[in-house]
Amino acid sequence: MTITKRGIVATSQTLASQAGAQILARGGSAVDAAIAANAVLGVVEPMMNGMGGDLFAIYWDAKTGKLTGLNSSGWAPEKLTPEFLAQKGLREMPRAGIFSVTVPGCVRGWEALHKKFGRLPWAELFQPAIYYARNGFPVTEWISGQWKAEQAKLAADANGRRVWLVNAETPKTGEIFRNPEYARALELIARDGADAFYRGDIGKAILKTSERLGGVISATDLADFKPEWVEPISTTYRDWMVYELPPNGQGMAALEMLNIFEKFPLPDWGFGDARAFHVKMEAQKLAYADLRRYDADPRFAKVPTAGIISKPYGADRAATIDMDHAHCDVAPGDPARFGSDTIYMSAVDKDGNMVSLIQSLFSAFGSGIVVDDYGITLHNRGALFVLDPNHPDVLAGHKRPFHTIIPAFMQRGRVHIGFGIMGGLNQAQAHAQYVSNVVDYGMNIQAAMEAPRFTNPSFGGCSFLIEDRVPEGVRESLIQKGHKLALRGDFSDAMGGGQAVLHDSSTGVNYGASDPRKDGAAVPEPDPYFHPPAAGKK
Repeated sequence: MTITKRGIVATSQTLASQAGAQILARGGSAVDAAIAANAVLGVVEPMMNGMGGDLFAIYWDAKTGKLTGLNSSGWAPEKLTPEFLAQKGLREMPRAGIFSVTVPGCVRGWEALHKKFGRLPWAELFQPAIYYARNGFPVTEWISGQWKAEQAKLAADANGRRVWLVNAETPKTGEIFRNPEYARALELIARDGADAFYRGDIGKAILKTSERLGGVISATDLADFKPEWVEPISTTYRDWMVYELPPNGQGMAALEMLNIFEKFPLPDWGFGDARAFHVKMEAQKLAYADLRRYDADPRFAKVPTAGIISKPYGADRAATIDMDHAHCDVAPGDPARFGSDTIYMSAVDKDGNMVSLIQSLFSAFGSGIVVDDYGITLHNRGALFVLDPNHPDVLAGHKRPFHTIIPAFMQRGRVHIGFGIMGGLNQAQAHAQYVSNVVDYGMNIQAAMEAPRFTNPSFGGCSFLIEDRVPEGVRESLIQKGHKLALRGDFSDAMGGGQAVLHDSSTGVNYGASDPRKDGAAVPEPDPYFHPPAAGKK
C-alpha cells in the first residue's frame, strides 16, 4: 500500500495520479484532484474515458461523515426512439455509430462536483491535461495494447484515423502521442466552463458531427442536460457498511450479492476454498438475473431497489443455492415482496475527504465517432438500452440507459474506504469479491485488489473467466459442480482494474492501492519539505 499522512490519488495511469497529487500539493481538495486526474486520463488512456463519456461519484466529507452521490449519466436524444430506429431498419440497439451515442455527462459532472466541493480555481484543474494533450506523453504498456486492439474501429471513422492513428498505426509503448485538437477542447472548458461543451463551440461541433452522420442529437438535448445528486444505497456486510449508487447503475447487484454471501460461513472456509468460490459464483448469477430484469432509469420505471438489497430477499435467494451443483439457468426473483470500458479512480486529501469516481466511454473508444475539430470520442452508452417495449430499460427520449459503471464506499468505525473496479458487467461482481476479501479474509486494500478474481462478462449461464492463480484443485472442484471455467493469466485485464483509498480517522493516516492489472499507481501528495502549499482560492 501507499501510506502517508497527506493525500493520495490512485488511478489507472501514473501520470494522471501524479497530476492529482500535484493538485493536492497546491491546496486542492480531493474533488479538485479527482477532476484534474480524470481530465489527464482522458488524454493518456483515451480508449477508456474522456469528456465524451459519463461520470458517477461518491463523496465522503470527513468533518460531517456525510456521503453524497452524483449521477452524471446522460440521456438519449429526444428524437432517438424505437420507432425512429425501426424506420432505419434496426431491430436492436446498435453497439457503435451515431445511434449508440447519448448525451455525455462527464463535463457537467465535473462542474457539479467542483461547485460543491472544489477549492482551487476551475481553470487550474485542467492545466496538466492540456499540457499532456499539447506536448505529448509516452504511451504505457497496457494502454498501448488496448489501443492496438481497436485499430480497425478507429480506422473506420475519418476523424478517428486522423486523431488516434499515426501513419495508419496505433502508437507503440514508449511512443510520444499528442492530441492538439483535444487540447483546444480542454482549453475552452478551462476558460468558459462546462457551457463550452453543452452550449458553446464544442457543443456546436457535436451537433455538426451528428448531423453529418444522420444522427438526431439536438441543441436542446445538450443544453438541457443536468446531473443528479442522489442518495447512496447501502447494506451491512458482517460489521461493515457498504455503499453503492442507486439505479440506473448496477450497484444494487453488488449489495444483493453481499447479502447472499452473508448467509454462508466464508470467513471459516477461507479464501482458497472451492465452497466459497461456488457460493460467490452462484450469487453472481442470482443477482445478475435480477439486474437484467429490473434495472432502468427510475425516472421512467419502477425499480424495486429496496427489495433487491433487503436482507430477507438476500436470504430468500441464498436458500436456492445448491452446494453440490451449479445452476446454469437462473430466473429473476420477486423483490417486490420484500420492498421496504472505463476508468475507476479514487482520491483522499490530507483532511480525509474522499472521492470515489468512475468515468467511461463504455466500449473501448466508445461509439467510434470522433467530434469534428476537437478530437473527442463520443461514448456508446445508448447500446445498453433495449427495444422491447415491455422492458423497463426500453429506449426513450431523455431517458438514461442501464449503466455498468459504479463507484463504491465502505466503512467500519473510524476506517473509511473509497474503492471501485472497472470493466463492464464485471464491476458489481468484482465489488462484492473485493469487499469479501477485506471483510472475510482480513486483506489490506492492496492485497484485496491483487487477489485472484473470477468474472462472468455477460448475463446468465455457467461460464466464468478465472485467473490461473486460483489453485488447480479449487478449479477442478468447481468444474465438477458444473461451472464452465475459461482460464486467464495471473493478472488478467478481463477481471477489470481497480483503485482504492483508505482514511483512518483515528490516526489521520491515508492508504492507497492500485491494481497491477493496469498501468497505474497510488501516488501520494508530496510533503511540503521545500515550501508550504499555495493557498487555494475557489
